[in-house]
Amino acid sequence: MLKTALCRQLGIEYPIFSVGMGGGMAGPALVAAVSNAGACGVLGMGGLPAPYIRQQIQHLHTLTDKPFGVNILLPLLQEGQIEACLDEKVPILVLFWGDPKLYVEEAHRHGTKVFVQVGSVEEARAAAEAGVDAIIAQGVEAGGHVKSTTSLTTIVPAVVEAVKPLPVIAAGGIANGRGVVAALSLGAQAVSMGTRFLCSEETSVIRAYKERVVKSKAEDTVYTLLFDIGWPEAAHRILRNKAVEEWEAAGRPASGQRPGEGSVIGTMPLAGTTVAAVRYGVFPPMPGFTGDMEYTALYAGESCSLVNDIKPAAQIVRDIVREAQEVIEKLRLEA
Repeated sequence: MLKTALCRQLGIEYPIFSVGMGGGMAGPALVAAVSNAGACGVLGMGGLPAPYIRQQIQHLHTLTDKPFGVNILLPLLQEGQIEACLDEKVPILVLFWGDPKLYVEEAHRHGTKVFVQVGSVEEARAAAEAGVDAIIAQGVEAGGHVKSTTSLTTIVPAVVEAVKPLPVIAAGGIANGRGVVAALSLGAQAVSMGTRFLCSEETSVIRAYKERVVKSKAEDTVYTLLFDIGWPEAAHRILRNKAVEEWEAAGRPASGQRPGEGSVIGTMPLAGTTVAAVRYGVFPPMPGFTGDMEYTALYAGESCSLVNDIKPAAQIVRDIVREAQEVIEKLRLEA
């Protein structure tokens, strides 16, 4: 009941993607679990060096023979990142926050499909003209970095109409089977879920962060530019914490004048090395983080209201599929 044309095109069972949460939050364990469960996992390699990306893709190939994607953030593009993905025969290259046209032809030459996440109809049209294989339409409800300023229920049908017959994937605010059915009814051929998979056993962030998301509601999220060290002028949705509250209490000063700006709040392993975690830095608290989570970027979307537990990613896929099928059956019986 849930299989769409995009599912058939990619060779996946269910129209569900896990977001390629950057910095390695979405690592090989999460991606393999999602893909092996019949959905499509996306590796989050934004901001990481090319040799590490290559190593992670090679490891992922040992964990699954199912389709998967790799997400690259174009504002943080480093030399060799795209080449590493193409050399390692990644099925899907997922790009965000930039113009994909420089990469489409080469990707297709390697047999790799290119998906682009967009935040507006205009950006979607430009991506379609560049020859991408699918568009991910992001709503402003999304967690993490958010290019959209429009709600999902508005942007998805508008993008579907603007780029048809190109497949559109809905992202932002979706965390359960009911949300999947709603997105499909808007014309999307799949959904992309971040916050729900953030609270999976396999996601590479500290447990306390996941537990904080589970306890939070949509009203606890903040759409802001605050955590900009490492990626300036890029809006994002996070959970309110002490860093946000102290900045607000100080009168919301501009970057460069904020409380404790640039101070080291701890250390964190990243891509095989240990880095200093700084206040207002772009990286969330990942495994091995030493410091106070209250001063880190706790990315989460409004769908945290719908996320009530931490469980294995494969179980998340199964539960969402079951819920979606139950909703479809109920609608059919009531029609």
